[in-house]
Amino acid sequence: MNSGNGDMTLAFELEALKKLRNPDSVFTDSRQWTEYVGVISDKPTYVVTNFTRKHRIRQDFFSGPRTREESLNNIKAQFDSDRHVFVGTTDEDEQLAEETDWEYVDVEAAAQAADWQLSLEEATTEVEEESHDDWP
Repeated sequence: MNSGNGDMTLAFELEALKKLRNPDSVFTDSRQWTEYVGVISDKPTYVVTNFTRKHRIRQDFFSGPRTREESLNNIKAQFDSDRHVFVGTTDEDEQLAEETDWEYVDVEAAAQAADWQLSLEEATTEVEEESHDDWP
């Protein structure tokens, strides 16, 4: 994920952050090579605020009471950067990035490139589901 020049605005979909083991560390790391970093979501503002407070995340922007598309467009207009990168989790996120002229990176690819760890809770859930496949 290292862009080299730091002239980047990085937006995380809330669901992408939830897939990361240490979202606060991800933000700290991201600040070393981005200019602006924040969270967008179609969830109510208090949901994003509660998550960021719980994880001690200081964001430069958040989506507020608007759609994700409006948020990405507003962020791009307000934060002038050479690159605008959106980290998400779904095909819908990728389509949204394309429609708003942001670069898209899937959270798993971002985690691998930046050496971030994915959440253990998700891995545990997958193991449990696999162990039940052979039940009668």
